[in-house]
Amino acid sequence: MKDTKYLEILKAPVITEKSQIAKSEGKYTFKVAPKATKTEIKEAIEKIFNVKVSAIRTINVKPKKRRVGRYTGLTTRYKKAIVSLAEGQTIDLG
Repeated sequence: MKDTKYLEILKAPVITEKSQIAKSEGKYTFKVAPKATKTEIKEAIEKIFNVKVSAIRTINVKPKKRRVGRYTGLTTRYKKAIVSLAEGQTIDLG
């Protein structure tokens, strides 16, 4: 059974055209907890997926303005991590 601490750090994989192109280069993108550090993210990915992480880049995604009818609001902010794996390692996201 996976440790729940690691599952709280990793929220979801980001599946976009750009992330699918990066996947072929061995880079995977995840939404992570806003307060998670690079070392915590690395440890979580290595424990959950049983792979070796070589590098991590994090990005704080700012909220964007959205409008529905006459109401305006903001999307939620989140933190994104781009994880580079060691040579020959892969993650099966399903």
